[in-house]
Amino acid sequence: MGASNNVVGLSLAMVSSAFIGASFILKKKGLRRAGKSGARAGVGGYTYLLEPLWWAGMITMLLGEAANFVAYVFAPAVLVTPLGALSIIVSSVLAHFMLKERLQRLAILGCLSCIVGSIVIVIHAPQERTPTSVQEIWDLATQPAFLAYAGSALVLVIALVLHFEPRYGQTNILIYLGICSLMGSLTVVSIKAIGIAVKLTLEGINQVAYPQTWLFVTVAIVCVVSQLNYLNKALDTFNTAIVSPIYYVMFTTLTIVASAIMFKDWSGQTISSIVSEFCGLLTILSGTVLLHTAREQEIATASASGVSWQVDRASAISWYISIGTDDLLKNVEEDYFVALQSSG
Repeated sequence: MGASNNVVGLSLAMVSSAFIGASFILKKKGLRRAGKSGARAGVGGYTYLLEPLWWAGMITMLLGEAANFVAYVFAPAVLVTPLGALSIIVSSVLAHFMLKERLQRLAILGCLSCIVGSIVIVIHAPQERTPTSVQEIWDLATQPAFLAYAGSALVLVIALVLHFEPRYGQTNILIYLGICSLMGSLTVVSIKAIGIAVKLTLEGINQVAYPQTWLFVTVAIVCVVSQLNYLNKALDTFNTAIVSPIYYVMFTTLTIVASAIMFKDWSGQTISSIVSEFCGLLTILSGTVLLHTAREQEIATASASGVSWQVDRASAISWYISIGTDDLLKNVEEDYFVALQSSG
């Protein structure tokens, strides 16, 4: 039963990555079309709301997020969360063919690293036993080990928000991303609990009457709102090309740790299997960093060159306009970041 659940979860996670990766391309093409007929989104325009391609991208992304949500019901976070990196591969490959954005050798190496790491994790993924009631999930959430993790996470978040953010939030990227990642790990375990409750209810075992179900819903809402708030602060303060890989590494690591403690993902596994999973995770994280490094180099190269405007053919005078501002870099990279916040 555990093996079949893992297959379902794996399939949903891969479908989710494909949909989310494709959604970035559809949205980007929609934004380009909208920019030709009105103000660009990067300068405050909203003409993209009238562009069918952009809406197709949004619907595709929502379908991908829904598939990712359901994947957590069937498979452990150590299997589902790292596979979110595959959406970056999908968007990079599609961008190469559909948007004519050149796929550099470093990006190809990053894609291969993500694929190899994903295969290793899939092969060695633990077989998770699905809880049979919300009460059972609540018992897992109130075990001393997870209470210690959740309590430590909340203490760290409070310290970061009250003490470190006012002093170092604008200069140290780890402040905002630390808050996002810690809250994100609690978001994933709460969403997994909600998903299991919905699944059991649809199977005829009503979980709506349990107060624990609504407590998990409340925790998920609070964590998601907090996570998005500080993620937006990070994106507004720092370059997205830097935010993306750091956030992915922190979020993925903490999510796997939280899920392993609460749901005992590694219970019954051999040391070699656990080590192999960590090696696969490190390979995926390295591939993600390579992908974003390649993307950053591409933007830096484009920023270094100017846009030449011929003013007077006779005198051959050209004017060069620099396009290397931080705000523009953030706008260019914005679509490529969202792929790492869904895994969770």
